[in-house]
Amino acid sequence: MIDTAVQWFQTLVHRTPEAFWQVMGGVLALLLVASAIAAVLRRRSPGATVDNLVARINAWWAMVAVLGACFLLGKIATLVLFAAASFLALREFVTLTPTRRGDHLVLVLCFYVAIPLQYFLIGIDWYGLFVMCIPVYGFLLLPAVSALAGDTEGFLERNTKIQWGLMLTVYCISYAPALLLLDIPGYENGNLLLLLYLLLVVQLSDVLQYVFGKLFGKHRLAPSVSPSKTVEGLLGGGISAAGVGAALWWITPFTPLQSGLLSLLIVLCGFLGGLALSAVKRSLGAKDWGQMIEGHGGMLDRLDSVTFAAPIFFHVVRYAFA
Repeated sequence: MIDTAVQWFQTLVHRTPEAFWQVMGGVLALLLVASAIAAVLRRRSPGATVDNLVARINAWWAMVAVLGACFLLGKIATLVLFAAASFLALREFVTLTPTRRGDHLVLVLCFYVAIPLQYFLIGIDWYGLFVMCIPVYGFLLLPAVSALAGDTEGFLERNTKIQWGLMLTVYCISYAPALLLLDIPGYENGNLLLLLYLLLVVQLSDVLQYVFGKLFGKHRLAPSVSPSKTVEGLLGGGISAAGVGAALWWITPFTPLQSGLLSLLIVLCGFLGGLALSAVKRSLGAKDWGQMIEGHGGMLDRLDSVTFAAPIFFHVVRYAFA
């Protein structure tokens, strides 16, 4: 049994692109440095801010471990991971947007039909149906099912919330693993690296915007929506993240210039996604979508930037490179 497990692991490691190990090594090195800095800060100046920083770093360790394991296990594990993330994000969205008894069947369809079907279509490489299933068939079917329940109170508002939640948390997020669908000439078996590239740029952009905003932020972009977002944070963090993205060109099918421009696109879309979903939270009187990830809020708080960045990145890459 042990020998079989060792052989399986060796096969797994052997078939994983070398670039994956190099990138993951860099990410782990950054986390080690961050953990060391946090430990020093906790010893010298303990407080709520430092505790929050430690919680965020610890959460990053867990998230990187989960992502790394899924990438190693391949396409199916990655799809299962994102399907679970969509499920949790949709649950957070629905929790903050209360529904009525007449919405129960619609929600069952969203959670237990739409999510598995969307990721199944990616798994079987059915691009044509994947891109239209939720925005066309789901858009028409869900309000019709809701109408059959006979509950007309706040009908438009209730159905708008559900459809918006489904589009953001399932349809838009699913575009990240949908990168596995792309058939890019000369880039065979590299699509997991392309997904890793997207997630690294998106998440680094969020972190660096936060850091630059804390260090240099003076001009708030939308104080009533997201007080922490500043012009300095967006420019400093966005340009830095785009620079990292350009430096990662060697794990993509892009040239350094193309990688830098696409990174800027990811940064901008991610920023707009975070801003839009922050506006939704504020309208609902909530600070975070949930408390699932210590120091980070809920699942949707981590994926809000991905909701806007993933679909745009997918289609630009598909039309320009595939």
